[in-house]
Parts: sequence; structure tokens; C-alpha cells
Amino acid sequence: MNLLKKLSPLYNLAIFYFVISFILRIVLFFHPITQTSFSITESLKIFSLGLISDFFVFVIASGFMWLYLIFISNSKYNKPSGYIVLALLCALFLYVASGKSILDEYGGALPRIALLFIGIKTVLFGAFLFLPKLRDKIRFWLFAFVVFLYVLLILQNGLSEYFFWNEFGVKYNFIAVNYLIYTNEVIGNIMQSYPVVPISSALFIITAAITYFIVKRSKNYLTEIPDFSEKLKISILYIGLFLVSLIVIPDLAKTENSKNVFVNELQSNGLYKFYLAFQNSKLDYFKFYKTIPEQKAFAILKQQIPAISGKNNLQQIKNDAAETRKNVVLITIESLSADFMKMYGNTQNITPFLDSLAQKSLVFTNIYAAGNRTVRGLEAVTLCLPPTAGESVVKREDNKNKFSTGAVFKQKGYTVKFLYGGDAFFDNMQDFYSGNGYQILDKSSFKPEEITFSNVWGVCDEDMYTKAISVMNAEAKENKPFFNHIMTVSNHRPFTYPENKIDIPGNIKSRDGGVKYTDYALRRFFEMAEKQPWFKNTVFVIVADHCASSAGKTELPLDKYRIPALIYSPEMKPEKYTKLMSQIDVMPTLFGLLHFDYESKFFGHDVFKADYSPRAFIATYQDLGLIKDNVLTVLSPKQKIRQFQLKQNLKDNISPDCQIYYDQIPLQSEKTDLVNQTISYYQSASYLLKEKEYQFKDFDVIAKNSKLYAKVR
Repeated sequence: MNLLKKLSPLYNLAIFYFVISFILRIVLFFHPITQTSFSITESLKIFSLGLISDFFVFVIASGFMWLYLIFISNSKYNKPSGYIVLALLCALFLYVASGKSILDEYGGALPRIALLFIGIKTVLFGAFLFLPKLRDKIRFWLFAFVVFLYVLLILQNGLSEYFFWNEFGVKYNFIAVNYLIYTNEVIGNIMQSYPVVPISSALFIITAAITYFIVKRSKNYLTEIPDFSEKLKISILYIGLFLVSLIVIPDLAKTENSKNVFVNELQSNGLYKFYLAFQNSKLDYFKFYKTIPEQKAFAILKQQIPAISGKNNLQQIKNDAAETRKNVVLITIESLSADFMKMYGNTQNITPFLDSLAQKSLVFTNIYAAGNRTVRGLEAVTLCLPPTAGESVVKREDNKNKFSTGAVFKQKGYTVKFLYGGDAFFDNMQDFYSGNGYQILDKSSFKPEEITFSNVWGVCDEDMYTKAISVMNAEAKENKPFFNHIMTVSNHRPFTYPENKIDIPGNIKSRDGGVKYTDYALRRFFEMAEKQPWFKNTVFVIVADHCASSAGKTELPLDKYRIPALIYSPEMKPEKYTKLMSQIDVMPTLFGLLHFDYESKFFGHDVFKADYSPRAFIATYQDLGLIKDNVLTVLSPKQKIRQFQLKQNLKDNISPDCQIYYDQIPLQSEKTDLVNQTISYYQSASYLLKEKEYQFKDFDVIAKNSKLYAKVR
């Protein structure tokens, strides 16, 4: 058997993998979310370097197939070696089954997985040993099954990459890693968002058909099983390629350096991107990012926040007027981009209530979300600090007893609650909010009769708001002001909601429908609230957690971070605040409007104070950006720094303060003062978190006295 025939199972699978990867790149290349055009050079780079990357990634991924193939033989079933091997397998099975194996020390599902694998291996080995006449048939069907699994995984990965791109406009990233943790919500979301049964049926039929052709072209490996010397040659070749792949794959990733992020994403291999995201879930700022001396960092920070001193950000916030202890309802709305609203140019009338409410509110027209995930939005309005590298503080182990908006309200005698229509376990919300003094009310608090509609993410917004009204009615009777933070869920794929509420049917599962129903439910909430005795003494803060999409030509496209935000109170005069600001400024600004005197550690600023310097923070889990003076400064791992001049891309019939589109032109010469300010913000925030200096010192006393850890049921 020549070398080509010896490698036939591997190279046939490789060809199939390359074809799927090529088709996927073509589809994503022309996908509507790929909002750019490519030059011939960029196109060649995408497909040529992408193919090379696919080759070496396949070499790594085919390791299991290589091991399976080299262990195919007949000699191991000869007497007495066959009986000895079977006895060893049985002994190993009994050892693992005893519950006292080394695997049990690791706990979890590992012992059960090992037991299942060893059990199957033992049964198959026994069948090969005692049924020699059926050996060829069993081996053929086992070979076909292994090929089937590879084909299925290749197709499944291609579909997954497509759907992930369809949602986020990138190959796998840190979000995909998170999806492995919250399988119930993610699988449920897929089940409700897409026609899973037809897709799965088609997937299995296609997989079976392709498996048939690959097995047919590769079965000569079974009819002429290589001898030991031939397997040795195959192994030397494979191991050599494997070692080369370990070096080449990271080097190829370094060529993903285009200024157009879509070129980099399309060139990249999704599996390797997933591996990188898994490896980089935790990023130590001081190891991966540009730093300056700590004293200098805090000195520069003091220029931006004059009230601080030393290596901390402690400030005394004073107001001239008397404090106003109004109730506060903070509503963070899922995935609400600024361009859904009329004042930002939307003509589809999908936010009619918010559009009308903005005319009666203090509306912030130039505000940016801190990140592109819900946990970043929650972090921004709760902790009011810049988004630090890696995971949100919400999802970190060290996420408790932080200086938070809830802590400030608690000091002022408020009851403090977090209300969420889904399972608060998701995204670690329960651990974070309970650990920071909030009482939690989530889906588990609802009685069956209180739920009129739900999907995988939780109860519909109407049900959440109805529950919130009953909670606030009870709170109002306690003669204490209340602060309730409500997180919505309806504007999220699969975009299903109760029928006959809006003019877009819920069963078509459209983004516009999700937005319009969210707006409708908010109207219903205000209609109910207006009838309550506490309404006139309540301030409502409405802000998006993040935008609906984060995909763009650059790593940090500004229009994908622009969000709506407003503060409404029945007695408040309408006003527009048009200066640049950040999501982390919303709550400190509210505290200023309430004339609160308090000790603060917030990086967020009351934007109406004379010493406020307009700026905004935007970030992914690894790119940290500062918008200031019409320049975007971006800090990235490996001490990388980039700066872009922002040139407004004006759209007709939109007021200047609501223009959201910008061209990002790379700066040829560095603006050092803005670089240092950016480093100062992110380095000092990372330092305070790392050194546990962002704690709320009086938390334990207040928690004990108020029983803050109690969960509402």
C-alpha cells in the first residue's frame, strides 16, 4: 500500500474540512453583517492564509483519528496476548467502577466518562476477540462511525460559526466560551430561535451521505491494514506535522493584522479563535497591557477626578441643596441600540413610547455603553468603573462587597433590590448582586398564575413589570424609599413575546418585533405605575445594557456602543444633555440630581458638575478604549496602543448631537497625553480591583443589620 492510500482516511476528511471552511468563508464574506468591501489583496489574504491556517488546525484536530488508525490491527487478538489485554481492560473497568480511582479525586463527570469509554472499549475488544468471523464487519462499522463523528463535528462547527457570526459579526470569541457554561439558556435559545428539527434532520442526512463517500474512498485502509513499519512511517509524518502546527498556527495568527477587522476575522480559523478565547478568559492588566508608574497613573487620574488623592479614588461628594429621598427605578433594557430610536434616525417607529418619553425627560444624547454584553452594562451602572480586561467583575470570583450604587442607596436608608425575569444564576448575576447587598427577585419568585408568557430567557417583560409593580406597592407601605434595578429580557433572540400586543407577530422572531414589544411593555409599566400613590415621588432611569450588535469594520466601532439613556420624573422639566459621557456616569449623575452627599469610589462622574471632562469608555474583553477630544485611544494585549481620529459621518435629518456614525482614521503621530490618560483610567481601575481597594468598607455592618442577603421569594 503506497503512502497516499495509507493516509486516505486523513486526507479525505481534510479535503472535506477545507471545502466546508472555504464555503463558510464565502458565505461570511458576503453576509449582510460584513459591512465592508475587500480589495483583491485582502481577499487573497483571507482565502490563502485562511486555507493554510485550516490545514495546520486540522492536523491538530485529527489527532484522535491518527490514534484510532494506528491501533487498528489483527495481531493484538492472537493468543495469549488477546486474553491478557482483555483481562487488563476488565481490571481497569473494575478499578474505575470502584469509586476509589485517581479520577474520583477530580470529581465531576470525569469518572463516569472514563467508565463509559473503558466499558465500550472492553466490550468491543471482547467482540473482536471472540467473534473473529464478524471482526471485519464490526471494524468497518466502527470505522464508519468514527468518520461519521468527524464529518458531523465539521459540519456542526461550520453551522455554529455561521450562527455565531450572524449574531456577533465575528468568529468565536470569549462569548462562545461562556456559552459552554450556560448550556440551558444557550441550547434553549437555539431551540427557540431556529428550526432545529429541520436543520438537525438535514444535518444528519448530509452527514450520512458524506460519510458514505469518505468511507468508500478510505476503506482500503481496512482491507490492507498497514504493518508496524508502515504505521511507524505514518506516525513520524503525523507527529512531525503536529509539532510544526504548534509553531505555525500562532505565527499565522500574527498575520491577522489588517486595519479592517473583518479581514482578520475571515482569515482566522474559528477553532483556534475558540482556543485563544478559552486561554484568555482572564487577563492580568499588568502583564498584558502598557503601564506607567503607579504614582503617575493616579496623578493623571487626579487631573480627571480632582477630588481624589494618593493611590486611591476616594472622593467626598458634596451638594449645596438638601437631599431628595425619592424612590428610584433603574431599568436596564436588553440590547437596545441608539439607532432603534427616532431621534437617532430610525424611521420604523419601533420605539414609539420611548420616543415620546424622551420628549418629557432628561435625555442623554451622546452616551456610550461600556461593553457589548449584559454583564458589562450591569457592571457599569452598578459599580460605575471602567470595563477592565478579561471578564466583567460580575462574573469574577472576587465580585462581592464592592462599592456600588446599591451601597450608596442603602446608606441613605433605601431598600435595594435586583429584579430579573430570568434565572439570576445566568451570567453569575445572583452571586454578584446578593454578594453586594441586593435582594434578588427572579423567575423563581413568580407564581404560575403570574406568568402569561415565557421563553428560554425568562418571563416576558409585561409579567416582570407587573410583578415589579406589586413589589413596589408593598415597599411603599414600609415608609422607606426604594431602589429597584430591573433587567429586561424580551429584546433577545429568539425575540418571542405574547401575540396580539404589537403589529409584528411574535412567531416570526424578528429583532424589530423584540424591540417594539420591549417598548410596548415599558408603556404598560408606566401606565400601571402612574396609577400608584408612589409614582409622583419616583425617579425612573432607563438605559440600555449594550447595543444589539457589536460587529463593525474596527475592533471598537462607535455606532455599536451608542445607546439611549434618559431620566424621567413626573415633576422634572425636559432637558437634553448633549456632551459626551459614559454609561458609568448615569448613576453618579442621578445622585447629583438627588443632591446626595456621600463618600464615593466611583470612576463615574456627575456630568453636571463643573469639573466634569467629557469622555467615554468602550471595550471588548481585551480591547480597552477611551473616547476623548474626538480621538479614540485603544489599549490591547502585548502593550499595543492605537489611536484614531474620529470624523463624523453625517446623516441627513438627524440633529448634530444624535449623529452616531464616525470614520476612524489611524493617527500617524501619537497623542501622548490621551494615551497616558487612557492608561491611567484602566491601570488604576485594575489596580484598585486587584488590591481590593474598591470594596465597600461598611458593607458587613449594613448587611448584618438589614439582612441584605435575604432573597425575595
